[in-house]
Amino acid sequence: MQGSATGLAYRGRTASIGFAHGPLVRVGADTNGERVAGNLAEEALALRAAIEAASGQIADLAGIAGGEAAQILEFQVALLEDEDFIQAIFASIGDGDPADVAWRSALDAQIADYNSAADEYLKARSSDLADLRDRVINILRGDGGPALEIPSGAVVCADDLPPSRFLEIDWSGGGGLALLRGSPTSHVAMLARARGIPMVVQLGAIPDVGANALLDGEGATLELDPSAEQVRLFEKRRESHRKSRASARAILRRPTASWRGERIKLFINIQRVDDLEHPDAQYADGIGLMRTEFLLTERGSLPDEETQFQAYDAVLRWADQRPVTIRTFDAGGDKPVAGFTLDGEANPFLGVRGLRLCLARPEIFAIQLRALARAAVRGNLKVMFPMVTSAAELEAGRKLFADVVQRLQADGIAAMLPELGIMVEVPAAALAITSFKTSFFSIGSNDLAQYVLACDRSNGALAPLMDPLHPAVLELIARTAEHGRRAAISVSLCGDMASDPRCLPALLNCGLRELSVNASALAQIKQTIDRLSSGGGLD
Repeated sequence: MQGSATGLAYRGRTASIGFAHGPLVRVGADTNGERVAGNLAEEALALRAAIEAASGQIADLAGIAGGEAAQILEFQVALLEDEDFIQAIFASIGDGDPADVAWRSALDAQIADYNSAADEYLKARSSDLADLRDRVINILRGDGGPALEIPSGAVVCADDLPPSRFLEIDWSGGGGLALLRGSPTSHVAMLARARGIPMVVQLGAIPDVGANALLDGEGATLELDPSAEQVRLFEKRRESHRKSRASARAILRRPTASWRGERIKLFINIQRVDDLEHPDAQYADGIGLMRTEFLLTERGSLPDEETQFQAYDAVLRWADQRPVTIRTFDAGGDKPVAGFTLDGEANPFLGVRGLRLCLARPEIFAIQLRALARAAVRGNLKVMFPMVTSAAELEAGRKLFADVVQRLQADGIAAMLPELGIMVEVPAAALAITSFKTSFFSIGSNDLAQYVLACDRSNGALAPLMDPLHPAVLELIARTAEHGRRAAISVSLCGDMASDPRCLPALLNCGLRELSVNASALAQIKQTIDRLSSGGGLD
């Protein structure tokens, strides 16, 4: 903390770059108010109504947000649909507990269990449970409005903020997020970056003072009740950032990025067709990653073949002749899907997820493969399997895909087997990269770093250790890129590292010449490569 005559400054960690100047609004759980309980029947009805209202609010948020945000909220929806868990709470009401007391007691016990778990994935989920606890209690108290009243452009300050609360805030007028705890690799940080909301985490204890705030997502600082001089310097930094972004956008119209005389292909990551509406998307060399998991949560049920085909075909038509890489369902881990993923795994990140899950559920996987095989007729489709550990898994997926194509063609339906590749995100795959007979590789740096460093990327306490530029991570990236160069197989990287300018020198030095980034980062990444190519450094 730094003090001055008129204000206080706090330093944390950057989660999302940007600048916000506005009123400081503190957000926290307020579930300790008075509530008058009714008789047993009335309390049971009240809790059922509150659960249904909460479920509706979360479903509405998921429907509006879509994509990865919807997957994040799936955990809360799954708990509200767990009748065994809910019935135990109703039993407590039958024993005489008021609805709010019974609900709080059950959720507090769950939160304590998650917090005490050795598995970091479960610990990270405790904030989602706390959010669900408070949401239902507030509804029981008659304060169940789905929207948080936040002034336009405000700097929202909280101990931590679960994804559902972030999504309830109207960020259209700008603003920023300052968290006392939190993690730059959390779900909320991912949402903030996707929406261009500046976010600083791990600010520590902040006294309950300050009416106005300056949030610098680049310098990772929060200034309370700033002086005129502090505001002047802040606005100067913000204007410099704005000009840099404007300059970067102008670079999008220039020829393809290059480094040391070699062309650098820049693709974009998307979650749904609507993502292609981003104004910068048109300048990409293609789509390096389409996450198909959103199709599993947007409709509330597993999508049929035609729904999937229409989505894939729309993306391929948009790309025209540019390549499109679509990843098969990467469900499991932190993305549970009702009716598909397994319940009760002790460590979902190391459990039945990605291709492992798809091969275990061929009746669901075959529907996706049919849709992809039909879409592949356009000729610019590439398909990759996630969470691959061994060459045997790749071959099992290839065989299933080939069988699907053969059956479609036998039925007179136009279909073909597209180019097949794998995500390199399991350390074993990177170490045994030469054993995979595939058309391309795409490095998933988020999971690769998580597994190499044995750090749950959603756990804020491990953020100092979760360094994607760790020599061990870079060694596996370089190893994969070198194999691709020797075998004439394309290698790209589609994780968060590709969208981080600070990581670019290392990635280019590792031999990568294809990167897939968020559309919002495309301009900045191209500008950074241009500066590096001309001998300049990072600003």
